Amino acid sequence: MKENLKKEIENTAKGALEASRVLANLPSAVKDAVLKDMAAALLKNKADILKANRKDIAASRTKPKAFIDRLALDEERIKQMAEGLLNVAKLKDPVGELIRGWDTANGLHIQKVRSPIGVIAIIYESRPNVTADCAGLCLKSGNSVILRGGSESINSNLAIYKALNSAIEKHGLPSGLINLIKTTDRKAVDVLLKLNNYIDLVIPRGGEELIKKVVSSSRIPVIKHYKGICHVYVDEWADLNMAEKICFNAKVQRPGVCNAMESMLVHRDAAVRFLPGMLKKFKEAGVEIRGCPLTRKIAKWARRATEKDYRTEYLDLILSVKIVEGIDEAIAHINNYGSHHSDSIVTENYDEALKFLKRVDSACVYLNASTRFTDGNQFGMGAEIGISTDKLHARGPMALEELTTYKYMVLGSGQVRQ
Repeated sequence: MKENLKKEIENTAKGALEASRVLANLPSAVKDAVLKDMAAALLKNKADILKANRKDIAASRTKPKAFIDRLALDEERIKQMAEGLLNVAKLKDPVGELIRGWDTANGLHIQKVRSPIGVIAIIYESRPNVTADCAGLCLKSGNSVILRGGSESINSNLAIYKALNSAIEKHGLPSGLINLIKTTDRKAVDVLLKLNNYIDLVIPRGGEELIKKVVSSSRIPVIKHYKGICHVYVDEWADLNMAEKICFNAKVQRPGVCNAMESMLVHRDAAVRFLPGMLKKFKEAGVEIRGCPLTRKIAKWARRATEKDYRTEYLDLILSVKIVEGIDEAIAHINNYGSHHSDSIVTENYDEALKFLKRVDSACVYLNASTRFTDGNQFGMGAEIGISTDKLHARGPMALEELTTYKYMVLGSGQVRQ
């Protein structure tokens, strides 16, 4: 490894640590003003950002359609990035929030208070909007950030970073608040993951291969999800018109994302009424169906589903379908084959709904709604830094609160321990 690359990244991390100490004590009004200027800078520089994005798309023209969809920017997506920053500016600042306060018998007053984590490294693929979303959320939550995007989006990320950094410079703040690793050398990630003296948390966003590499190599705590094998279960008491709309949206609206439905389960007593029309609609939309034997009796054109299919995150217009005997089998299937990301039940039966919501072990469980809502912005968080299927320290969409830890402020009047 080139020594100058290692030194450059280490210096970036040192600068981020120093900047985090400034940012941790920055007033909310200043952070909000910077976020608004960052949003304005994205819109002002949209022509340069789109030009850079076209270079990335041209270099990736042989990639799958879902990959290009994640990579591509247009004026609307840049507008959404800017709106995301403005939404974060409107949110309550979590830093300094009193979680709990109490007095002890000896007169100590103890306060449990939210505080920034410190320095956060984001390692991500494809989606250039992550650059803006993560920069904004880290700034608002008082954390400096080191961004390392994939080589496929390097030009887009550089253009977005340049725009965002202009707002930082305008306010005279340390440049180390937002950092972008500008090299596409993969060894840069190996260096980053060893800098536990400077970096407090790593959040990988991308494919399972990337995330497993980060987890296996990192000396720093990692929050992540490996993949999104999301289910919709259509119960025997489902409103079938509602179920059709939900399932179609969950699979087709944007199939290349982690909260898209990859497997549809249908109660045996609903299958004959529901599947013929639903599968026809999927077929017309170009969805390839891989079904269980009972499903293939209804749709003879469907391919046979294998054990592997039920464990596959397609990120494409492919769907596994299984007819189940009832809710117990559906729950067991989801807990066995799913990735603990997002799963939904469509039913009008309250008891069945409650059983599903309580017993499915996923970060997000839904009743009569599409799994596509698992998203920080959709949850009213302004944006998200990622989605976690871990159980410590964050789970589900991660935004401002999940980017803080806490400390105890203990106020005394001369007490000493006996």
